[in-house]
Amino acid sequence: MFEFKFTEEQYMLREMVKDFTNNEIKPIASKIDSESKIPEELIKKMAGLGFLGISFPEEYGGGGFGEVGYCLMQEEISRGCMSTATFIGAHQSIGTNAIYNGASEEQKKKFIPPLASGEKIAAFGLTEAQAGSDSFHLKTKAELVGDEWIINGEKLWITNGGIADFISLFARTEKGISLFAVDTNVTGFKAGPPEKKMGIKGSVTNALSFENVRIPKENLIGQDGRGFVYAMKTLDAGRLGLGAACLGVSKELLELSAKYAKERVQFDHPISHFQAIQFMLAEMAVMIYNMESIVYRTAVDYDLHKDISRQSAIVKYYCSESLDKIVDFAVQIHGGMGYSQELPIERIYRDSRINRIFEGTNEIQKGIIARDVIKKGGKL
Repeated sequence: MFEFKFTEEQYMLREMVKDFTNNEIKPIASKIDSESKIPEELIKKMAGLGFLGISFPEEYGGGGFGEVGYCLMQEEISRGCMSTATFIGAHQSIGTNAIYNGASEEQKKKFIPPLASGEKIAAFGLTEAQAGSDSFHLKTKAELVGDEWIINGEKLWITNGGIADFISLFARTEKGISLFAVDTNVTGFKAGPPEKKMGIKGSVTNALSFENVRIPKENLIGQDGRGFVYAMKTLDAGRLGLGAACLGVSKELLELSAKYAKERVQFDHPISHFQAIQFMLAEMAVMIYNMESIVYRTAVDYDLHKDISRQSAIVKYYCSESLDKIVDFAVQIHGGMGYSQELPIERIYRDSRINRIFEGTNEIQKGIIARDVIKKGGKL
């Protein structure tokens, strides 16, 4: 039997992030989209409130709220701006968390505090041109020469790549795929121009190149050859956080749609009186209820250090698929206004589509789920 209640501290966290989103993010969300940039001042404000390290233990400079707290934060941030939620996710849930998952105690104390505080920004360097869904066959190489690793290769579709101070970089060594902490202020590193995207435009995405980049020997995170294990564990948390973001924006869409349905009059009645509209709102509510249930059930298991590989894949798959249906309902309920940039629905519609692609495509998620189901003979 699964039972869970938020603590008083978690409720306070939610209210704080909600107030911040309403006052600081929502008023500029359209500008973030049109200018394809999250203002540095907004990032500094979020860092000052501890948002950029909310999940990590206090001993490493984090907020100590764990994955449940992180999901609460992402749920509220996404209600204002999915680009901002994506920036935070790339920095904290995968960029910094990759180092946290693989690092020794000494490495955690060295690398995590400046990232958790937001003094430094992180990115997650896994994807390559020919190693997207098939990330195991990445080509970037790292060779140990004396007391330094020399790195050569290219990465693609790296969120925060152009603004990151540190890259959690996955490269191939003689022992297999390994993880490295790479300071971007080194000779041979270059970030390409920001990609022009359909949605989440404020989230900067770049190709990265490494040409004879030299980093200290001790910047190998964890064990040589164990990088792919660290990557997969990190993506478990990333997919869960993505589900929380989908949940938050879905709640926003339902509230906006219900409000509009009561205000919009056709045939002498608010359209909320019509069964077609009522059924759309009902389906939205059902999906949101399910999303909330699986997000926080899985977040609790993550904080209990349970294996959540199947569960996080389910969360990512179900929440992203549901959001696409919910935002489509929202556009339909709003009619022409849902297609107009005058309201946030149009922006959210564009922002939502990427969720079925990044953090592993939904086809990959179904494969992960199926393999685990077969392995365990259909048992949950």
